[in-house]
Amino acid sequence: MKTALITGATSGIGRATARILARNNYKIILCGRREDRILELQKELLAFTAVHTLLFDVRDKKAVFDSITSLPEAFSTIDVLINNAGNAHGLDPIQTGDLEDWDAMIDINVKGLLYVSKAIIPQMIERKSGHIINIGSVAGKEVYPNGNVYCASKYAVDALNKSMRMDLNPFGIRVGAIHPGMVETEFSEVRFKGDKDKAAAAYKGLKPLQAEDIADIIHFVVSRPYHVNIADLIVFPTAQASATIANRTLLD
Repeated sequence: MKTALITGATSGIGRATARILARNNYKIILCGRREDRILELQKELLAFTAVHTLLFDVRDKKAVFDSITSLPEAFSTIDVLINNAGNAHGLDPIQTGDLEDWDAMIDINVKGLLYVSKAIIPQMIERKSGHIINIGSVAGKEVYPNGNVYCASKYAVDALNKSMRMDLNPFGIRVGAIHPGMVETEFSEVRFKGDKDKAAAAYKGLKPLQAEDIADIIHFVVSRPYHVNIADLIVFPTAQASATIANRTLLD
């Protein structure tokens, strides 16, 4: 039975991915910041598989390494790493952007991904096997107005995904990224500082992707035969054509 470690597992894509992998014969390591949510999800998934929880913020370098080092033997061999933790904060033009928002996006989306990867890659190299899935965004493929730092952070994920695949190729480690378009999760609510009306307006007039759609794709990707590596995948809802073009009349 393989073991999958999922960051940002307490909501959205991370939670949906934990659910589908738990039902498909993976042991699960749930990583997140919100203890109540992570324990609730663990209780749910224990009906299907073995589950271990790690409570840390990916921005905290020491906590990342201490937590992963603390894994019990039954969970210490990580076959699949899903770098899912990430956030958007604010939607402002560059000249009025909030410095704390910038720090949060760079620290979570870029540095957090690097910290967790750095903590796990050595064991994959030693075994000459492993699979890393980086969750990017269409924002890492196309810049859009007021996206500036968020887009930059996701462009970094795209670059890291490509370079990680090159660097780890000699060790037989699979590396790939999934770049979703509009997904209806807590993403927009976080971006708009809890303003539910603005968050809902982001999806007005169309049917966005659901977290379960991306989780289903992740399961497909990690379940391919070893010689198959899905390296880079962009996923839009049918109503979306690009980062800036969406048909908002389909539900009218």
